Amino acid sequence: MGAPDIERIRHSAAHIMADAVLRLFPEAKFAIGPAIDTGFYYDFDLPRSLTPEDLEKIEELMRKTIEEDLPFEREVISREEARELFKDQPYKLEILEEIPEGEEVSIYRHGTFVDLCRGPHVERTGQINPDAVKLLSIAGAYWRGDERRPMLQRIYGTAWHTPKELRQYLEHLKEVEKRDHRRLGKELDLFSVHEEAGPGLIYWHPKGARIRLEIENFWREQHLARGYEVLYTPHIGKAWLWETSGHLSFYKENMYAPMEVDKSDYYIKPMNCPFHIMIYKTRLRSYRELPLRWAELGTVYRYERSGVLHGLLRVRGFTQDDAHIFCTPEQIEDEILETLRFSLFMWETFGFSDVKAYLSTRPEKSVGEPERWEQATGSLRKAIEREGLDYEVDEGGGAFYGPKIDIKVRDALGREWQTSTIQFDFNLPERFDITYVDADGREKRPYMVHRALLGSLERFFGILIEHYGGAFPVWLAPVQVVVIPVSDVFAGYAQEVVRALREAGVRAEADLSADRMNAKIRKAQQEKIPYAVIVGQREQEGRTVSVRVRGGEQRNGVALGAFVEDVARRMRERVLEL
Repeated sequence: MGAPDIERIRHSAAHIMADAVLRLFPEAKFAIGPAIDTGFYYDFDLPRSLTPEDLEKIEELMRKTIEEDLPFEREVISREEARELFKDQPYKLEILEEIPEGEEVSIYRHGTFVDLCRGPHVERTGQINPDAVKLLSIAGAYWRGDERRPMLQRIYGTAWHTPKELRQYLEHLKEVEKRDHRRLGKELDLFSVHEEAGPGLIYWHPKGARIRLEIENFWREQHLARGYEVLYTPHIGKAWLWETSGHLSFYKENMYAPMEVDKSDYYIKPMNCPFHIMIYKTRLRSYRELPLRWAELGTVYRYERSGVLHGLLRVRGFTQDDAHIFCTPEQIEDEILETLRFSLFMWETFGFSDVKAYLSTRPEKSVGEPERWEQATGSLRKAIEREGLDYEVDEGGGAFYGPKIDIKVRDALGREWQTSTIQFDFNLPERFDITYVDADGREKRPYMVHRALLGSLERFFGILIEHYGGAFPVWLAPVQVVVIPVSDVFAGYAQEVVRALREAGVRAEADLSADRMNAKIRKAQQEKIPYAVIVGQREQEGRTVSVRVRGGEQRNGVALGAFVEDVARRMRERVLEL
């Protein structure tokens, strides 16, 4: 008999963990315990907060259950039997009530533990390698993700086929922790979040803002070079706008409450698209004007439950890297291809080369003419195939208003991130009744494409921090060069080096503090500054510099002019290596 698949192992480990928790806390209420991509978790309502010592005890009990080699037994029971079985488990009773009428109710047993569960599981607990299971952490989790419901304690664990796989995963977790953007954001003084002033809202510190400015400058430069125009639109709009767009019908739970102004309700914007349409509608458009490519770094606000907020990656206020393309049916294929190429260029420039596309097609319920869906979907597919991208098709997975491409990239740790989106919209042009006059003199409906390349600047910055582990390429680094004199005698030459670098546009500083030289070098390394330049008697006399490259390489006797030009070139060309 072959080894059970990893999902069965992890789901079974979650049950074994719940059994152990209930042995330690017989009065515990248990909720849900699924397998996830990297392991499993289970949520509990417990009489006290768990401690790391509790995890050790739970692990020991799990090991004993595995060694007992107990069978996992499935049983189908009636709803009445299930209600009686779980009469003291309110979360299980709630889950039970959600099972549709006519669908069977199944339980799984091992030993004395019983859970309401569809399965599947391993055949026996002994099929799990006890040395390949590890409990990792404790976290809070609202029941059903709703902050109005009880806060439960979630235990995360991981399980693998072999101890070697577990060791490799734990090493991976250490690297993930080292690169955590929240920790690095604090250590490198990049950004902060202030719960007391509003959760999910990002404060960009000077160094983080410097990086953001570089990203924005690059973004604008590339958009203008590709025929885009940049827009700026308001942060609030009357209720009429959001009623017309449909947001108040299908997106209201993610919007903030209205504010009353002059006896009218205004909403802070969750999206930029209705504003771009209002600009389109300021006059009648001709086919000769199309395509219109309008881009905006527009700050939007969306309500996210407090339990899902996560540093820069899940926020309530963010700046969307947004654009909308209005074009004719004849132009759509070229526009989609160029948009996809633009996206790939942007990600490659930032150091991401492992890219995969996901094509989502027409769902059962949709708006728009079938022939438009076919043409739009065909243009997306052709663009992906022309660029030779690996891709998957999610048949019927598109939004009701149009097909789309989602781009996912892998970072330095091999994690996949959802990033760019190219989304057709057959809904908003109808709702706002936007048209153009074609060559035959008749008014026709343009194609409208929503397009985000980087996503939101906040989330992109979080991905970027973790991809580079805070060690940004020179063109993005907030401080690119720190100049360190070996003693105060050479402070003047250090300042001269800084002036030469700054005149070339390099972000350079001199460390003239009272610290010892080695302490200054360590500080530069801790701050992940690309270049630490050491100057002393020999450098001053020869108008050279000694360069310590981040990572340890040493270059001595480098002519000052050559060093300045090399750093400036790497900035101009956005070179990733030092």
